[in-house]
Amino acid sequence: MPKVYTTEELIKILATERRACLNGQRLNLAAKTSGVNPLIDKFLKPEGIQKFTAYQDFKAAVHRYQREHNVSGIVWRQLTLKNKTLRIPEVDAQLIALPSDMETLKAAKNSIMLFWHEATAEMDLYLSVNNGKDHRMIMAPDVDRIACGTEWASLWKWEKSDFLEIVLQLGWGKPEEAAYKRGWPHSGSEYIHAVNPGNSPIC
Repeated sequence: MPKVYTTEELIKILATERRACLNGQRLNLAAKTSGVNPLIDKFLKPEGIQKFTAYQDFKAAVHRYQREHNVSGIVWRQLTLKNKTLRIPEVDAQLIALPSDMETLKAAKNSIMLFWHEATAEMDLYLSVNNGKDHRMIMAPDVDRIACGTEWASLWKWEKSDFLEIVLQLGWGKPEEAAYKRGWPHSGSEYIHAVNPGNSPIC
C-alpha cells in the first residue's frame, strides 16, 4: 500500500515546488498572456506567467491528492494573549479545507470568540471596511451580531513593547477563498481589529 503524505509533508512539498517555479526550474510553456486586455498583457512577461501557471497547476494536483486521500489542510498554532493561551486551527494558505476540516473550524469558533472577548474587554474595536483600506469603530455587541452570520473564526496578534493589535477573522464558506473576496459571496470574511484605547489599527 503506497504511503500517504501528511499535511506537514504536503506543505513542505509545495514550498519546494514554489521555489523551483520561482527559480524558473518549472515552467508551463503552454501558458500565455490573457489575450483579453492587450494593455495589461504588454506588461506581463511570458516567463513570469509560465512560472506562476506551473505552480498553480502543481498546487491544484496537491489539492486533488488531499481530496482523494483525505489529507487535512489544517495546521494548529498557539496564540498567547495576556497570559492565556489558545490552540487555533487554521487551513494552511497553500492547502484546501476538506469537509471534516470545516467541522473542526466550526467547532473551534465558540472557544475563539470567548478568548477574543476576554482578551479585548478593555480595548477599542474597529471593523475593517472598504477592502481593508479603512476602519470603522464598533462595539462588542456589533461583533456578536457579525459573528452570528459567520461559520468559523481565526485570530492573530501584532505586538510590540508599546502596541498591541488583535485581529479577529470571522469567515464563511471555504477558508482558501474567504480572503480578498476571491470566493464572494459564497465565501468571505469580516475582520475586527482590537487596539488599546487611543490607538488605531495598523494592519
